[in-house]
Amino acid sequence: MMRSIRWALALCACACVLPGATASAPREQAGRVLVVRLDGPVSPVTEGALRAALDRAQSQGYRALVVEVDTPGGLEPSMREMVKHMLASQVPVITWVTPSGGRAASAGVFVVMAGDVAAMSPGTNIGAATPISLGGPMDSTLARKATNDAAAFARTIAAQRGRSSAWAERAVREAVAASETEAVSLHVVDFVAATLGELLAKADGRTWRRGGVARRLEVRGLEADRIEPDFRQRLLALIAEPNVAYILMMLGFYGLLFELQNPGAILPGVVGGICLILAFLALSVLPVNYAGIALILLSIVFFIAEIKVASHGLLGAGGVISLLLGSLILFEGGGVARLSWAVIAAAALTTSAFFLLVVGAGLRAQRRRVTTGRQGLIGTRAIVLEPLPNGRVRIGNEIWNATSQMQLEVGSEVEITAVDGLLLRVRPFAKEART
Repeated sequence: MMRSIRWALALCACACVLPGATASAPREQAGRVLVVRLDGPVSPVTEGALRAALDRAQSQGYRALVVEVDTPGGLEPSMREMVKHMLASQVPVITWVTPSGGRAASAGVFVVMAGDVAAMSPGTNIGAATPISLGGPMDSTLARKATNDAAAFARTIAAQRGRSSAWAERAVREAVAASETEAVSLHVVDFVAATLGELLAKADGRTWRRGGVARRLEVRGLEADRIEPDFRQRLLALIAEPNVAYILMMLGFYGLLFELQNPGAILPGVVGGICLILAFLALSVLPVNYAGIALILLSIVFFIAEIKVASHGLLGAGGVISLLLGSLILFEGGGVARLSWAVIAAAALTTSAFFLLVVGAGLRAQRRRVTTGRQGLIGTRAIVLEPLPNGRVRIGNEIWNATSQMQLEVGSEVEITAVDGLLLRVRPFAKEART
């Protein structure tokens, strides 16, 4: 009986202990905050870094995630994904525009306003969130649609976080901006903080909500762990820009093309292969339209065919048109992730000029007199070594059998008119005809 009671008590103890142990596993960093820095343009790389930081903060039980922001703006799809992750996060997010001299412009405005607590360092600014297109000015209808959509999104975020919806809409429609003190007075951000310790002290005690449930933020004096970007993130930050990825892709195609045309050159193939791999790495995180890549590849095929086939420029013209169309539709993203017209024009002109030079050089080579083989001997001068009509002549250091239709003495200068096997047909060299 007593033995059964002891077993029952042991099982009850395990039942009490195991849930506690399970619950405490993800709370191993409950007394710390996690810090991630988002520096540079908003892009899929930035979105991936924020998503990874939110996942780590939640899985390891951090008290809060501090997002340091310094950005001129960036891609609208990436910004929306970042805001979506922040609004759904089960860990409170503190956004902080820092360091002094930094800014949260364009897409950065939405990211900062999406924080449960928003702050700015002294000497920073926020604002100017009007949508623009990297591919050039948008027409009036597209610009109005993009502006209305962005304004509605800004009002939604501001309402979710209890910030000024009026200023958020003005930042989109009128491109207004505010300094750190103006942003506090306009209820765009909550306060100004110069250091991380001051930020946590001022954020402590504030309320944050998820799904209608209000919680109190307790972060005063907590230690911070900082996320450092890995090599992949640093590399992608350099190349994950539409114009850079496009240039790398074109350089990769050119390098491989040169290597195929000149086997053994090695350097063009090595450089081209590296550039192409880097371009594909960048394209893997950008909103790519594969029809655009197909058109660019088709343009390269047309240009190569222009070298091989006499099309009187038709294949070359098709290559230019295909390259331009492919470049224009290469990236998707609602008018944001597009190539610069200057980059497209430079690539098209450079490619066209190169292939025109190659084709021109080929045509000039075809018109040039043959200098090798049997055809290369015709028109060459020789010296008679044995009397003709049937004798031998010397061409440089070579001695050939020759025949002529007239008698020619030893030492006479003759011109080769035809090659019949190993027999040369010659005639007297007319010097007056050559002057």
